Amino acid sequence: MVIPWLLNRNGQAITLNNKLKAAGVKTAKDVKPLADKAKAAGDPLSFAMTFPPGTHAMWMRYWLASGGIHPDRDVSLITIPPAQMVQNMKIDKMDGFCVGEPWNNRAIKDGIGFTAVTTQQIWKDHPEKVLAFTEEFATKNPKTVKAVMRAVLEASQWNDKLENRPRMAEVVGQPQYVNAAREIILGRMLSDYDYGDGRKEKDKYYMTFFDRQTNFPQKSHGVWWLTQFRRWGMVKSAPDYEGVARRVLRPDIYLEAMKELGVTRKVAEMQKFTLFDGIPFDAKDPEKYATAFPVHNMS
Repeated sequence: MVIPWLLNRNGQAITLNNKLKAAGVKTAKDVKPLADKAKAAGDPLSFAMTFPPGTHAMWMRYWLASGGIHPDRDVSLITIPPAQMVQNMKIDKMDGFCVGEPWNNRAIKDGIGFTAVTTQQIWKDHPEKVLAFTEEFATKNPKTVKAVMRAVLEASQWNDKLENRPRMAEVVGQPQYVNAAREIILGRMLSDYDYGDGRKEKDKYYMTFFDRQTNFPQKSHGVWWLTQFRRWGMVKSAPDYEGVARRVLRPDIYLEAMKELGVTRKVAEMQKFTLFDGIPFDAKDPEKYATAFPVHNMS
């Protein structure tokens, strides 16, 4: 696969059930003693994500591990489709989940849980969904790829005008898409966050589709993702971080497609950044970063 375009940044969250809220949980460290107790009793806490190596799984793993919880040994990680998250929490099949909106807000509106942390609080302006093509298709059909990107650009610009988001919420809320009421979708799309535990705020790092160079494919982001696959034993040894990222993340295709539209310029690669746990990432030394975490699956 090749990725010449990022569709959005931010916009996911980790939601926990009311039992954890009643126990005073605010952070992953607060979950740790509860997880230890449940594990010792033979009934480990259960947390859901949408796809084992996907973005939601990585956020859930990263957050749990920040509190000293090993996601593969101390709790149970399960896979649930996004639209079924709320219902499964409602019938007590899980203690928490990580998913995109509107399901986190839906859990709050239904009175069954609260948002412990948003993914943009874990990593401000993080990459999320992508527009990807098979390498073979992109090589054989460059004009088609660029035409698709230009069409998505127009939609992305429209989406990031906040006055259009009520209409956007109406469209995506239809039964054939996410099947949710507009008011469940719209609040967080307008940066209005009610976390369900008394916290409310305007979050400037709400989901973007075009602004703040959302669409530019940063190779360093691909390197970061590989460090997490390495950390969790999804690759058995140090991968060719730079080589894989260079082959998959394709800013050259992006820049060529956008050049004639005059809407972009080359974006400086973010070689260094830090997530909420304070562990510094340097794309020039990814193996050092991958092996720096005390909680991991590396042998």
